[in-house]
Amino acid sequence: MATHKCYCDTGLLFDNCCGLYLENNQKAPTALALMRSRYSAYAIHNADYLLETTYISERKYYSKTEILKWATANKWQKLEILSFTENTVEFKAYFLDSNNKPQTHYEFSTFKLENNEWFYVDGKFE
Repeated sequence: MATHKCYCDTGLLFDNCCGLYLENNQKAPTALALMRSRYSAYAIHNADYLLETTYISERKYYSKTEILKWATANKWQKLEILSFTENTVEFKAYFLDSNNKPQTHYEFSTFKLENNEWFYVDGKFE
């Protein structure tokens, strides 16, 4: 049982937060919860979860190898939620790149609810 804090910004324990979706096969109840769990998936290098939670028509644009490469090349530091609606989340993800230089990834993400399950569709970046 993981008793460390979750990688996302809730301050909850991993088991009571993103761990529910990443390890216990529960479905994220909101787009925001899914976005947070996807950030945690990058932090723990869970490429399968990232592909599974990407909307089916968008999956062809991603490869598990590339996702894993991006997840492992960076040290994920912090997630900051800027704003959200029922199906969008605006956030900044802070990480150290492979040269240990601080970087910020800004994204405005869109999600879709289908058969009672949330999926990541796409994101606008700056």
